[in-house]
Amino acid sequence: MTIEVCANSLTSAINAQKAGANRIELCQNLWCGGTTPSAATIELAREMIDINLAVLIRPRSGDFCYTDLEYQTIQRDILFCKEIGIDGIVIGLLLPDGQIDIRRTAQLTRLAHPMTVCFHRAFDCCINPLGAISQLKNIGVSRILTSGGASTAIEGSSNIQLFLHQANGSIEIMAGGGINSKNVLDFSNKVAVDAIHLSGKAIIKSPFQIKPIHLNVGDIPELDYQQTDIEEIATVVQLVHST
Repeated sequence: MTIEVCANSLTSAINAQKAGANRIELCQNLWCGGTTPSAATIELAREMIDINLAVLIRPRSGDFCYTDLEYQTIQRDILFCKEIGIDGIVIGLLLPDGQIDIRRTAQLTRLAHPMTVCFHRAFDCCINPLGAISQLKNIGVSRILTSGGASTAIEGSSNIQLFLHQANGSIEIMAGGGINSKNVLDFSNKVAVDAIHLSGKAIIKSPFQIKPIHLNVGDIPELDYQQTDIEEIATVVQLVHST
């Protein structure tokens, strides 16, 4: 089983590699589901990461219905990744009615070649996931990230099982959402997915000693931040690979 780590920074990506992950999805702004990291972050990651490296191509937070201008941004980000030798990209495009935007997804898949293409959890928002699996397979998408249409992969495990049956080995089904060292064995024993996807985040306490103004409202203290934890990922790797 492939273990993919969703790394929200260059340091997180390095930590994931040290911990024994098989693949990294590099992004930023995980608090909103992730967006495309900076060009400098992508370049440095390619220089410092030896394992398979995929980059999230998402120009903004919010829905997955993109304007023509946003689509141009997506295309240029893909070309940049291809030029510097990134292994894969991660995209997700939908139409307003909940169908997969197959026309644009096919165009981007061709543009990305020979990089692999993963369709991210926008898949869980589409209205016909079983049909979408065949559509994505037919246009050359390599894998699908899914929580089974639920808040977490654990809650959506029965649907993920259906997706695996539908895919029948022709496209990788990767489970993500709420997977951690405490539940990964129970989940993997229940659902034999091709890959699992997790961030393994820990909160990094800020050394800043001055009381901050209120810059933003979030789930963690104002100046603290989240980063992939080596110990958490290493525990998951050990649990999965020892079974």
